[in-house]
Amino acid sequence: QVQVAESGGGFVQPGGSLRLSCAASGFTLDDHAIGWFRQAPGKEREAVSCVSSRAGITRHADSVKGRFSISKDTSKNTVYLQMNGLKPEDTSIYYCAVDSLRFSLCRLDPSHYNFWGQGTQVTVSS
Repeated sequence: QVQVAESGGGFVQPGGSLRLSCAASGFTLDDHAIGWFRQAPGKEREAVSCVSSRAGITRHADSVKGRFSISKDTSKNTVYLQMNGLKPEDTSIYYCAVDSLRFSLCRLDPSHYNFWGQGTQVTVSS
């Protein structure tokens, strides 16, 4: 069955970097776009980044543009989120999810995603 699983979270000082991984199973990344989202305690879930299935399109929320970069390795069926210049406000649980529309270009609306990972905690603090 379709599954995704996040890993790579942890503690980092402001200005530091982390790379998150999203391991996919039950489908190929050539067929479905993947999105990264985050949710801090007491706040709504918000979009971070997405990558298309085949079109080579990526998008990033304004809050992370220039700092975060999404990529994928189809041979490993894994999507990555490289996070640089981390700020305390980036502290959240980070989730990856599968866009249910086959061959979707790249959408940041979480309502389009119906398979979610368990999340990985990212804490940015000095």
